[in-house]
Parts: sequence; C-alpha cells; structure tokens
Amino acid sequence: MNMKFPVPGTGGDRYVPYEERTGEESVVFFTRDLSEEGLKKIYDRVSSVLEGKVAVKLHTGEAEGPNIIPRPWVKELLASRLPDANIVETNTYYEGSRYTTEAHRESLKINGWDFCPVDITDEDGVATLPVKDGKWFDEMHVGKNLLNYDSLLALTHFKGHAMGGFGGSNKNIGIGCADGRIGKKEIHTVLGSDNMWSIAEEEFMERMTESTKATIDHFAPHVCYINTMRNMSVSCDCEGKEAEPVVVPDVGFIASLDILAADQACMDIIYNLPEGGGKALIERVETRHGLRQLTYMKELGMGNDRYTIIDIDNDDAVITAAEAVKDVKPVWVPDRYNTFWGKNKH
Repeated sequence: MNMKFPVPGTGGDRYVPYEERTGEESVVFFTRDLSEEGLKKIYDRVSSVLEGKVAVKLHTGEAEGPNIIPRPWVKELLASRLPDANIVETNTYYEGSRYTTEAHRESLKINGWDFCPVDITDEDGVATLPVKDGKWFDEMHVGKNLLNYDSLLALTHFKGHAMGGFGGSNKNIGIGCADGRIGKKEIHTVLGSDNMWSIAEEEFMERMTESTKATIDHFAPHVCYINTMRNMSVSCDCEGKEAEPVVVPDVGFIASLDILAADQACMDIIYNLPEGGGKALIERVETRHGLRQLTYMKELGMGNDRYTIIDIDNDDAVITAAEAVKDVKPVWVPDRYNTFWGKNKH
C-alpha cells in the first residue's frame, strides 16, 4: 500500500496580482452578452477541440436553486451545436435533493433539465482515473459512465462556495465528476473521521484540484471551459433555496482551453470590479483560502495564470480584466430567467 503523508501548501488567502505572476500566457475569450446568443458565440471560440460523444458537465443544482445557469440557454446551445450531447452529473455526498439517483432525477425535472438526456454517471457504479503527479492521490473515483464519453465541455456557473471559497471550472469538475460515495468522501473527509467536512482550506483545494486533474487528463485535449459570471452568490448551487442573496453584479461569459486561465481570469475580474462590487465574493474566497485552487493548478502544470483576454464584443480587441468590467455598476440586477427566487426575493 502506498502511504502518503503530504503537507498542504499555503497562501490560499492571498491574492497574487497579475504583475507578480510568471510564465506563458493562454488565450481567454470574453463576452458581456449573457444570453442564448452570447453563450453560442463564446462556445464557438473553444469548441473545435470537441469530438465524438460529448459530455456537458454543469451544476444542475438542488431543487429550486435560484442561481443556476438558465435552462433555456443550455437548451438552445445543445439544440443548435450539440444535439447528441448529454449533460453529466453525479449524486451528492450530503443528504439533499440529489443524494440518491431517484431523488436526483426528480430534482432535474423540477429545475427544468429534462429537455435532453442527463447521465448521472455514478448511477451504475464507479471507475478510477489515475492522478498524475498528485501528492494526495494516485487515483480518483469518478462516475463509471463518465468513461463512455470522448470529450468534455465544462459549462460552469461561477460563484462562491462554502468550503472552496469559489466554484469555477475546477470545482465543477473536481467535485462534480467525483462519485457521490467514494470520490467525494476522499476529497472531503479525513479517513476515520465522524466529521464529513473535516478537510478544509489548502488541503481541500489541493485534493479537489487533483480530482479535476484526473478527469481533464483523461479527456485531454478534447476538453474546454466556459464560466458563466451571472447570479454570483457567495453560496454554491448546492445550497439551493438557502443560498445567500446575490450582491455581486453580473459580468458575462469567460471561455478558454486552459482551465487555470479561465478560473484565474474570473477571479481577476472579481477583484477588479469597480466600487467594491466583488467585495462579498472576495471575502468568501479569502476566508476559505480558496485561492490555493489557482496556485496549485499552476504547480501541477494544469495551465497558465497569465492570459490574453479577447473581447469578442469589440472586434477581438485585447483587453485586461479591469477593462472588461470598467463599466459594470456595483449592483446586481436580476434578469427574466430568475424562475426560482430563493433568498433573492422575500
């Protein structure tokens, strides 16, 4: 038995400014157009790597979750671009409305995800994927059916998270593809502990990131990432109706072939929102040491934390994170897709 006794890294509560980073730059695409058309436009910039049977990994949310990606946007994307794709999910580790496959399928109906096949990938058991160069894991348990696909589109709702600080593409894949009984337990719980959430801060970020690496290494190079910066509560969609009200303003879509660049660009945008518009989310991220997700992805060679933003709204102009949001007002304005309000409306 391979016994590992690793030590977590540090610095998950410290934001590293762009000018302090080193290394190559990746390409990130950006649009402010939060709509069906905006999603299709940005998808077209990164979709060339997808082939064969495509898995679309998104967070379908607890029943009546108010902040999930609008279903009409995803329905239109799949109908026009990915007619043979499946949404993929896994059951949850905690006992909520997606804990069992039966309950999960009922929640999918409630939330409107019944317009295409949804593959709950751990419904038929688990599979293992190797974790290359991991310090916590040699392998990660994922839903068995995930291995039935040739390509992966991570279509992520970027938001806060109670333990991760933020949930971007890394969290969507690392937690969302790990199966509900073994993989998620390996990430969240100290062996033998009665506290299922006994792993936190930097160690949690590192375990989650190694889980992500197992999945994206499996699909590479046929994997791409779209982050949706809308309804960014400090709470994850796993909190459903109990999610904290949204206070961070909507921004747009970020997409890349580089998972680190995608998540890093989103965090840079949050830190650059005018008039402290990102304050609530920044506090959530730093108090949970969530920035370790980014530095550990870089240490594992998963991507670059430097990037070029291509503004597809303005003739592919090259812009900075600050320029992307210079006109954003520091107030969240709900849109017509807020079908479930939760705490957003009393």
